[in-house]
Amino acid sequence: MTTKEFKIEGMSCNHCVMGVTKALQVFNPADLKVEIGKAVVTFDEATTTEKDLINAIEEEGYRVHSREGGNPNAV
Repeated sequence: MTTKEFKIEGMSCNHCVMGVTKALQVFNPADLKVEIGKAVVTFDEATTTEKDLINAIEEEGYRVHSREGGNPNAV
């Protein structure tokens, strides 16, 4: 299992939190915490990639940055 924390730009309300949560639940994470401006996801790298998670968040209309290393993940 791997845990990643993402900074998410553009989230401003609980509706945003619900949308991101629903998008990430598709990947059956072992643990998922979403709040305005960030998500912490524990997932199995054998079935899900970090890029999968980023793409799902970005499909909801938000911009994602990985907190690990502090570098934005452009897709």
